[in-house]
Amino acid sequence: MTVIPPPATHPIDTSKAHPARVYDWYLGGKDNYPVDVELGQQIVSLEPQAKYYAQHNRWFMQRATRHLVGEAGIRQFLDIGAGIPTEPNLHRIAQSAAPESRVVYVDNDPTVLAHAETLLRGTPEGATEFLQADAREPDKILEQAEGVLDFSRPVAVSLNALLHFISDEDGAYDVVEKLVAALAPGSHLVLSQISSDFDPVRTRQAVEMYKAGGVTLVPRARGEVERFFEGLELLDPGIGWLPDWHPELGVDEVRNGTAVSMYAGVARKS
Repeated sequence: MTVIPPPATHPIDTSKAHPARVYDWYLGGKDNYPVDVELGQQIVSLEPQAKYYAQHNRWFMQRATRHLVGEAGIRQFLDIGAGIPTEPNLHRIAQSAAPESRVVYVDNDPTVLAHAETLLRGTPEGATEFLQADAREPDKILEQAEGVLDFSRPVAVSLNALLHFISDEDGAYDVVEKLVAALAPGSHLVLSQISSDFDPVRTRQAVEMYKAGGVTLVPRARGEVERFFEGLELLDPGIGWLPDWHPELGVDEVRNGTAVSMYAGVARKS
């Protein structure tokens, strides 16, 4: 596994919460700081199932990867907003089915970089690499990733639990448009996003909690999520609630029946 270094080293900022570290805390990880734990606890006090939602998002990633590497035959993956490594990672699932799979992870938190090199070990036949970049810089991501991925062939781009941290003003739709434009036919877009039309009152409260913690949170309605997939062919069952995307592909999922207020979808570029 190779870490593609950033142009300059950025110190870890422990003065404000970072989504990757809060997410790590939700999943029971230890690579977080008091400021991340504080925000996570506030969200859990508002939504006791927040940790369960985070786990479901991991399960969705795993199910989507199994479909893509299996039925869709994808062998290249670009996972943006990958977060702190949590087993099983995307490359473990892809390379266990197809050892030649090539995976590039992208995140902008130095904490993720600090753990990536020791935790992300891939197969000799494939490639597993990490680059530090901001999701709002798609041109930079594509330029660096093309050293590992062949964009003349299909690539699956994963934006799981990422876009609700990028506002429309910061170019959320432009980011997706630029990424998709660079992809060859047969490529796929994988996306999950916090809903704004499931429980609007608590959702607004969560937005304010994140804002107070220095983090932008942008829940979106179903129609707004559909915009990310414009021009692409949505796979069955289309855009729906996170747990409902091909549950038959799940492995070792322990569900409690709680509704999960996140949308998910996978689409193909023709």
